[in-house]
Amino acid sequence: MSHIIIDEKRINNLLERGVEDIFVKENLKKKLMSGKQLRIKLGFDPTGSKIHIGRAIVLRKLREFQDLGHKIFFIVGDFTAQVGDPSDKLEKRPMLKKEQIKENLKTYKKQVGKIIDLKKVKFCYNSKWLKKLDFQEISELAESFSVQQMSARRNFKDRIEKGDEVSLREFLYPLMQGYDSVAIKADVEIGGFDQLFNLKAGRVIQKHYGQNEQDVLTCQMLEGTDGRKMSTSWGNIVTIVDESNDMFGKLMAVHDSLITKYFKLCTDTDLSEILKMDNDIKEGKVNPRDLKMKLAYEIVKIYHGEKKAKEAEENFIKTFQKKEIPDNLEEIKADHGLGNTLVINKIVSSMSEYRRLIEEGAIKKLSDNKEAKITDTKAEADKGIYKVGKRRFVKII
Repeated sequence: MSHIIIDEKRINNLLERGVEDIFVKENLKKKLMSGKQLRIKLGFDPTGSKIHIGRAIVLRKLREFQDLGHKIFFIVGDFTAQVGDPSDKLEKRPMLKKEQIKENLKTYKKQVGKIIDLKKVKFCYNSKWLKKLDFQEISELAESFSVQQMSARRNFKDRIEKGDEVSLREFLYPLMQGYDSVAIKADVEIGGFDQLFNLKAGRVIQKHYGQNEQDVLTCQMLEGTDGRKMSTSWGNIVTIVDESNDMFGKLMAVHDSLITKYFKLCTDTDLSEILKMDNDIKEGKVNPRDLKMKLAYEIVKIYHGEKKAKEAEENFIKTFQKKEIPDNLEEIKADHGLGNTLVINKIVSSMSEYRRLIEEGAIKKLSDNKEAKITDTKAEADKGIYKVGKRRFVKII
């Protein structure tokens, strides 16, 4: 059994920093101070192929539990991902196909390993137990909740009032997530604040099976770099697998009002230092851009190491503050057409993204310190230096 650390200062930090709510806080602190090894649960549905720094907040909190010596269970929702978590969704979530989930899972463990120690975590796939439940057992579980309880859930209530469809399938999701807690006998479950209903459902279902009810810890939610909800479709996310220069550049676009929140939720910077930053910003004692440089450096260092963070910082200063072309230009070979060349070399993800960038005037050819916008989607892949989007430079040879 692992040595359990009961340092009260570290436990208080775990229970307070970046935490939105704990149910029940006194009980959880008592457990953590007891020296008993707890079974800590975090579930992730692989609905996308990349983890962004907003979702990484709960992974970082999981690492805190791990560092105190507790037993970590990472639940991969390969079954629940097919059903679709309705939490904080304004419309019905489509069911994912098994093939898409399998594709999304390919790099999940490697990404998770950037934050938690994979040698000290048990990965569980919830299809192992959920697909075995028969209709009678599902019916008994469903008896634990009323239609009124489900309908009163904020996102369901809003959709019902607007006349939008709510599927019975969505009502079943909390039952499945709750059953995960039964399957691993969880003492504690953590998740984002939008997961609170599902996490509390775990307590109800554990009680149904005669188990002790898990304590629940929810983390604060992080807005996207532009201040809106973090969303891949809006392009305001930073993923933990973004290339270091790209990650640095995206973080330099963080809205000024979010700088200290990003420091608190995404870095290990001391809270007293963050409080001083917050006061300095309010009193106009510091240029927010300088703090963003520090923020970007700290986050890139976490996911890519100090050397890459320093290189990304130097690259940003040279490219964007001094308006110079970076030395370490990515070189690619011309193919049939500019769009095809950029897609094949994974400079852009698809032809549809290429066309969108062209429409936005975001692909430019550089020569003699001048930028010429590419306006024709069928443009040839002429040799030379191109700027793609705000931060990426490539040289076609």
